[in-house]
Amino acid sequence: MKRGFTLVELLVVMAIIATLLSIAAPRYFQHVQRSKEAVLRENLATVRDAIDQFHADTNAWPGDLQSLAEKRYLRSVPVDPITGQADTWLTTPPPEGTGVYDIHSGAEGVGLDGVPFSEW
Repeated sequence: MKRGFTLVELLVVMAIIATLLSIAAPRYFQHVQRSKEAVLRENLATVRDAIDQFHADTNAWPGDLQSLAEKRYLRSVPVDPITGQADTWLTTPPPEGTGVYDIHSGAEGVGLDGVPFSEW
């Protein structure tokens, strides 16, 4: 006598697996998005701190983000985790003159908190 699974048993198992995946998949992608946003917040804080240190040392604002890396205030210009690129940062000039006063993400869309990335 051959022993094995019937088609109905296989379909029940597949239905259970599909149900579990439909519960787990959205939570997984939400956690991935949350981790990208945490990295973005940390990168923004690090670069803003480097900008402030540069200004305190030289009494001038850096010309661009690459100059922060060249003068060793940063090891390298960080990657925007939302866009996956290091050249999409939006820089804000100081009220009086030229240079980089502040930095924002160049990513389109909004975070999980409902605030656009460009306003972080």
